Amino acid sequence: MHEFGLCEGVLESVQTRAGGRPVAGIRVRCGVRHAVDPDAMAQAFSLVAAGTEAAGAAVEVVTVPATVTCRDCGTASETADLLAVCPRCHSTSVELSGGDELVLESVRYATPTG
Repeated sequence: MHEFGLCEGVLESVQTRAGGRPVAGIRVRCGVRHAVDPDAMAQAFSLVAAGTEAAGAAVEVVTVPATVTCRDCGTASETADLLAVCPRCHSTSVELSGGDELVLESVRYATPTG
């Protein structure tokens, strides 16, 4: 499960932003090329964040598509399929770009009780 490696980097960013404040949730933008399963990412983050200010934080994953550009007809469109074909002419002579992002988009802090 490669999500563990990704979560270690995300946790480091969360801790830098949080500065010790308890974290209730995070939102991560993951490019489709990372092939992240949102449930696996949440589970991995839960294990990696245990014992930190982000322990128990909810994880929201936003999947970012790649762009497929056809070398034959020039059509460009978004795709979530890494084995993409041109949606217009169905050529397999395409180039994929983008979809490789991994960005900590937001951190939601826990509201103090009491």
